[in-house]
Amino acid sequence: MAGRPRAQPQPQPHSSSAATRRRERWLVVLGVALHAVYMLSIFDIYFKSPIVHGMDPEPPRFSAPPARRLVLLVADGLRADKFFEPDERGRYRAPFLRGVIEEKGRWGVSHARPPTESRPGHVAIIAGFYEDPSAVTKGWKANPVEFDSVFNRSRHTISFGSPDIVPIFCSSLPHSTWGSYPHEYEDFATDASFLDQWSFDQFQGLLNRSFEDAKFRQLLLQDKLVIFLHLLGCDTNGHAHRPYSNIYLNNVKVVDQIAESVYNLMESYFNDNQTAYVFTADHGMSDKGSHGDGHPSNTDTPLVAWGAGIRSPKFLDYTDKPDDGFRFVDDHKHDMPTPQDWALEGFERVDVNQADIAPLMATLVGLPCPLNSVGSLPTHYLKLSKADEVEAVLANTKQILNQFLRKSQMKQSSSLYFKPFKPLANYSSVLDEIEDLISARDYETAMTYSEELRSMALAGLHYFQTYDWLMLMTTITLGYIGWMVNLALHVLQSYTSIPANLKRTQPYAKNTSIKVYIGGCLIMGFSSIILLLEKSPPLYHAYVFMTIFLWTRIIQHIEFIKALWRELSNAPFKYIVNLLSISVIALFILEFLVMSFFDRKLYTWCFLILGILASTYVAILIQTSSALAVYIWFACWFLSLFTLMPAEIPENNNLVIFSGALIILVAMASRWMATNNTSFWLYLTRANKRDPQFSKLFFVQVTFVAISSIMVWLSTSHRSRNKELHPLHQLINWLTAGVAMVLPLFSPPSVLSRLTSIFLGFAPPFLLLSIGYEAVFYSAFAMVLIGWIFVESANLYCSEQTGPAHRSSVVEGSIFGYDERCLHLSDLRIPLLFLILFNVAFFGTGNFASIASFEISSVYRFITIFSPFLMAALLIFKLFIPFMLVICTFSAITKIMRIPRLGCYFLVILLSDVMTIHFFFLVRNTGSWMEIGNSISHFGIVSAQVVFVLLLFALTNIFTKDIVVSSRQLNSRKAM
Repeated sequence: MAGRPRAQPQPQPHSSSAATRRRERWLVVLGVALHAVYMLSIFDIYFKSPIVHGMDPEPPRFSAPPARRLVLLVADGLRADKFFEPDERGRYRAPFLRGVIEEKGRWGVSHARPPTESRPGHVAIIAGFYEDPSAVTKGWKANPVEFDSVFNRSRHTISFGSPDIVPIFCSSLPHSTWGSYPHEYEDFATDASFLDQWSFDQFQGLLNRSFEDAKFRQLLLQDKLVIFLHLLGCDTNGHAHRPYSNIYLNNVKVVDQIAESVYNLMESYFNDNQTAYVFTADHGMSDKGSHGDGHPSNTDTPLVAWGAGIRSPKFLDYTDKPDDGFRFVDDHKHDMPTPQDWALEGFERVDVNQADIAPLMATLVGLPCPLNSVGSLPTHYLKLSKADEVEAVLANTKQILNQFLRKSQMKQSSSLYFKPFKPLANYSSVLDEIEDLISARDYETAMTYSEELRSMALAGLHYFQTYDWLMLMTTITLGYIGWMVNLALHVLQSYTSIPANLKRTQPYAKNTSIKVYIGGCLIMGFSSIILLLEKSPPLYHAYVFMTIFLWTRIIQHIEFIKALWRELSNAPFKYIVNLLSISVIALFILEFLVMSFFDRKLYTWCFLILGILASTYVAILIQTSSALAVYIWFACWFLSLFTLMPAEIPENNNLVIFSGALIILVAMASRWMATNNTSFWLYLTRANKRDPQFSKLFFVQVTFVAISSIMVWLSTSHRSRNKELHPLHQLINWLTAGVAMVLPLFSPPSVLSRLTSIFLGFAPPFLLLSIGYEAVFYSAFAMVLIGWIFVESANLYCSEQTGPAHRSSVVEGSIFGYDERCLHLSDLRIPLLFLILFNVAFFGTGNFASIASFEISSVYRFITIFSPFLMAALLIFKLFIPFMLVICTFSAITKIMRIPRLGCYFLVILLSDVMTIHFFFLVRNTGSWMEIGNSISHFGIVSAQVVFVLLLFALTNIFTKDIVVSSRQLNSRKAM
């Protein structure tokens, strides 16, 4: 009779297993689809073009424009400090433009908004708005979306300069004359100042030819003429030689000479004092010869304006002004003190946002501001009467207000429940009041009202740019939470030792379950109708459908959730405290991992603390083996050094060769541990060792590691002498790497023997692809992974000394008919440790978010002829090797602990999606390309883990599927 109760449940786990496997396959497919769709949501939320069409231009109501023509000179990559400061002899690098500042015009610093790159900088200067970063994905050299600009509004535009900039604005402009030099001229090995001279020479030649072309000369003599010269020399020389080099600083002098030549040429040609001149730069240049971020060396650019319509210099005594709270687009304060070495404290400085230059230029020649401009007219530059000044600001205000009204109209026409921007509800009465004030010649009040209305219109534009954010972010966040709840329910129902009465709780009766699905479908249909009526993009439907579907599945399990809640309510207080404590610790670790994406050095502190905690824990559990505690402490502290090292790996072949010897030493130590005869080591390494060939395999693998170290030296030294890779060396490297990775399949199936063999098997390709300290990281990382196995084994070894009853319960706790136990709350440490080590593999020796952070010279021992796909494949394979070691160790631990690997996989995905939600809110649409790209790649990396980890599980299963651990089932039978 005692045998019958045990015989009856046998079929149930197998049938449960089949149903569960089917459910898990659908769960994985759902997870892949959900993460793929939700990854696209950031482009609907953060990266939407600010451009709208359908507005009417608002020309200023002047009796006559201040200037008939405008000259725009843009010195690409010119830093403000290098332009204004004197050289080492005390002489200024731009004497002509400095004379303009002191005698003829106005000056200031133009503040560029990151990303400080050429295209967004020129779009801000010429079109007056800050282009959405996603426009780059649609084409760098052409307009992905047609936008208005000062050039569009001009009667004719003449432009010469870079082939990457000039065609953006002029290629589709019928009323333009333009030219650009070939890309081959942009040679980083030469002094690029000749590019600036080329632009001037082309313009000078054009004016000279106009004397022979009466029609073209007549065109030049018309009003509203715009001339644009793009001067690329400073940018090219800054990249190649750095901005403190003599070549770059001399280029500043060249730019000044060209500005003087253009001025003299224009004044002699037209001789009417009706030309306005604007000199500026699109961005600066960092000391490293790069640009893109928000550092002042990149955002601060010079602005000098003079000529028709521009005020004369204003002299004033410098006073320290209080902070008025205003911030430019680069977050710099208003009225910042001028550096003393510029020697310009006595001349009024008028700083502007870069987009403010577009309305300034348009106003100077009497053009309406570009339709999509968000720039505010800097009136301190303009020499206008009070009446004309107010009219110019009012036209600028109306142009921005028209954008607001157009966006409001578009959103209202497609919204069932429209929420207007309340501060501008009475905008028409404000406009009428401004008109009345102008009629009454109360210009000061009219100016104040116009500027306030402009500020409100800019706030309104931002309101409608982010109008859908709340709905979309709420939908996506609820979707992620719904997905995590589904995962948690699946793990609780399939892999935990929840009381049987809870596990048997049906989601609902069959007909009730159908009603839940019908209800979900009705909600989906209702949502679809609303989205269709609001003319929402197709992806909006996908976001909403996915979220509703996930929460419909949760409602199906509401009875189980209620029962689980009742069980928790009746649980002992100690258990509740334990549950909350583990949850808080898990959240802390996950937030730590989020922060580690921005600062690799956090892992140093992590492993210093882990080394102390783990070694102390093991020393208490296994008192007879103090060497084990010392080993774990040393391994963690050794690994902690690597995240202090630079992400850009310096080349050091001697270190790579040394690491080959270190790998052999670590493998020999692991081999010695596998033959230790103490009770704990016998417990850990119990396996079938009948075949004596396995010891020979170990020596074969060690030989391969030694050969790869020798080949590192031979290949590198030969290539450095002969500038090429020897064909024989190349063949040996490929064979060594390929054969070495196959050998672990023939190693003993015990845990330490197999993992040591895997460690040795991937060592040759990793060494041959290494150029510096990352080769030593490989050994340190493997030591920590082996230490993880030791800690888990020590924990299990001690827990199994409690008696036969505990050991027999392991078999009875089997879920799927295999020798696996249920997951416990304490098992959460395993997926958490996995995530920590997985992230160390990501960022231990570089930034996995960018393959560009890894040296291309890593592949030179396999291939030197340029082959982008093969080189990229080798680089990616090198990055994957540490991940494969982590997953092989993780699989071995699940076998040692007798816990279901798939259950742990779902816990890993659940925990990583907590990080995904955090990164979802950290995506940036401002900043440098690197900052924007990193925020997207961080979100993408954690989102892709549902697929990435699963694929690596499948790949590493080839090596780990036949690992044998000590059989507790056998122990139980012996005890019985």
